[in-house]
Amino acid sequence: MPALHNSLGMPHAHLNLRSLEKRANWAGQNAGIILVFCIVGIIAIGVISLFVYRKVTARKAARAT
Repeated sequence: MPALHNSLGMPHAHLNLRSLEKRANWAGQNAGIILVFCIVGIIAIGVISLFVYRKVTARKAARAT
């Protein structure tokens, strides 16, 4: 570890590396929140696609007449 500490030139470089090594699986610990994010994302994609579909059909109907 000292060689890495000296090469980076930062006094607290070892603390940064330790924090990267000890990361926990946040998604695994909070499965409910991930499920809510997925459901909200699917609903948002559905609403946006419905809006785009209605705009496209309205444009086609206006062009046909």
